Amino acid sequence: MDGVLVHENNPIPGAAELIDRWVATSKRFLVLTNNSIYTPRDLAARLHASGLEVPEENLWTSALATAEFLKDQVKNAGVPGRCFVVGEAGLTTALHEAGMILTDTNPDYVVLGETRTYSFGTITKAIRLIMGGARFIATNPDVTGPSPEGPLPATGAIAALITAATNMKPYIVGKPNPMMFRSAMRKIDAHSESTAMIGDRMDTDIIAGIEAGLTTVLVLSGITQREDINSYPFRPTQIVNSVSDLISTV
Repeated sequence: MDGVLVHENNPIPGAAELIDRWVATSKRFLVLTNNSIYTPRDLAARLHASGLEVPEENLWTSALATAEFLKDQVKNAGVPGRCFVVGEAGLTTALHEAGMILTDTNPDYVVLGETRTYSFGTITKAIRLIMGGARFIATNPDVTGPSPEGPLPATGAIAALITAATNMKPYIVGKPNPMMFRSAMRKIDAHSESTAMIGDRMDTDIIAGIEAGLTTVLVLSGITQREDINSYPFRPTQIVNSVSDLISTV
């Protein structure tokens, strides 16, 4: 989403036209984000404020992918999974809807997501629960997030703190884990042979797309720039300046 469709809440030229084209032609698509703070409804409203009309059913977050992963993990257990959650509405809502019980008493999982209100007490609780046997899950590995004032510590940074205290690394569901794309493809009944991934980062989007067996399109409107590409041992299928270069091809 960020760097591909919007930049600092402003639509990237061509983004609205591309989405309108997909909707008009009934093209199956999802807009993916590693951000776990917002529900799809919240994200649709934020995109609307930026001038982009994306139906909430066409949004897929790391929180939704994490909830699907945990639902699959406990499906044969006979009882709902129990989760201690460090995160906001996007993550707690997704886990609730997946049938999880949110609790700080004997949880099966500590689930770490994005939040703007990390507290020492909550992190301490997560550390003690993990040391007591709870399995450690994180929605994404991003160490910083953007804000108008500058970078903010994000999920990956807090995960590193918890890992240092517990010596336990989390299982990370979001990009660059290709599971994020596989769960998205299941949602829209897509197949890797006929699906493309459009992203702005070689280190998350492109590598995950390659590992999921997708056609990969790198746009240069976000993080990765043309001069950065040669530092990676893999290549995207296609490189374009921005999504505006793709309108005539869909």
